[in-house]
Amino acid sequence: MTPALPPKVVTRHRDGLIHAYATASGVLGALEPAAVFRPRPGDEVVESAAGPGLERAVYTTLNGVVCVTSAGEPLWAASFEPHSGRRHGHRPGCALSRDGRTVWVYRPDVMADRGGADQWVVHDADSGAVLARHELGTVGHGGGHHVHPVDGSVYLDIGEGQDGSVVLRGSVGPDGTAEFVTYPWDDRCLIDLAPDGRHFMTVDHGQADVAFHRHPAGDVLFTLSAKDFGYDLEEIFVEWSGGYLTQDLAVVTLGGEDEDGEEWFRHHLVDVRTGTLRGEIAAEATGPYDMVPLGDGSWLTGGPGGHPVRRSRAARDAPLPGA
Repeated sequence: MTPALPPKVVTRHRDGLIHAYATASGVLGALEPAAVFRPRPGDEVVESAAGPGLERAVYTTLNGVVCVTSAGEPLWAASFEPHSGRRHGHRPGCALSRDGRTVWVYRPDVMADRGGADQWVVHDADSGAVLARHELGTVGHGGGHHVHPVDGSVYLDIGEGQDGSVVLRGSVGPDGTAEFVTYPWDDRCLIDLAPDGRHFMTVDHGQADVAFHRHPAGDVLFTLSAKDFGYDLEEIFVEWSGGYLTQDLAVVTLGGEDEDGEEWFRHHLVDVRTGTLRGEIAAEATGPYDMVPLGDGSWLTGGPGGHPVRRSRAARDAPLPGA
C-alpha cells in the first residue's frame, strides 16, 4: 500500500507577503491562501517554502535565509557571508523537508562573488543550526529543490546557464549523518518527482528529449525525443516544464514557432508505465511554464491578482482508458 502523503503546499509572493496555498482539499478554481507570512522589513524575497503544517515558512534573500512563523515573528536567520553587492545572476533557493524538521538551502556563492565554492546547507528548522554543509563543484545561477514524497530525501537541480545543469540528491539520517550524491550527467534538468516516489523526470539541457529515471539510482527507464511526438526535430523542442499529472501520467510540454515566427506550445500526456503517448491536454495555460502539475490529477495556472487557479481534467473531460 502506498503511504499517505502530506498535502502539497505551494507559495507565491505578492504585495510584500508570502502566500501559502494548500492543495489537499480538492477545491478547484482560484485558490485563497491557507496562510500568509510576513518577511522581515526590507527583505526582498527570492524564493520561499512553507511547511506542511503551515506553522512556519522559510525564504531566501540574496544574502541570507530566514525562517518566520505564521504569527509574523522571525524564528531564526542565517546570513551568507560576506554579503554580496551583486544584484543579478545568483538566486539562492530553499526548501523544507517532508517532515518539516530541516531546511535545505542552495547558495550560489561563486556567482555572488563570495569566493570559494557553491554550497548546499542543511539547517535545523527549529533553531537554524547547521546540520550539514556540502561544498559543490558548480558555478550555478540558481537551484530548484524537489522533496521526495516518501523517503524524505531532497533533490537539487542547479542551473549553470549555457554550461548545463547538475542534479544532486541529499539526505540526513536519524543520527544526523548526511549523504550527498551527484548524478553522473551535466546535461539534464530535473523537472519533477513522481507522486509515489518511484521515478523522476528530466529534460535534456539542449531541449532535445525528455527522460524518466528510476529513484534513487537514476537509471533511465525510457526517453522520448521531439520526433517521437510526431514533430520535426529542427522545428520543435521540449520545454523545461511539465511534470507528473498522476503517478502514471506525465505532462511533457513541447514548443516551437509557426511559419509566421509566432511561438506556440502544447501539453502532451505520456503513460510512464509503458512510455506511450496519450494525446494532448488543454491546460488553459498562458505560457509553457504556467502549468504546474500537482500529481493528483490537477494542476495550477496563474490567475487574477496573483493567486493560482487549480484546474482538473476530470472536472471537464472523460478520463483516458486506464488512467
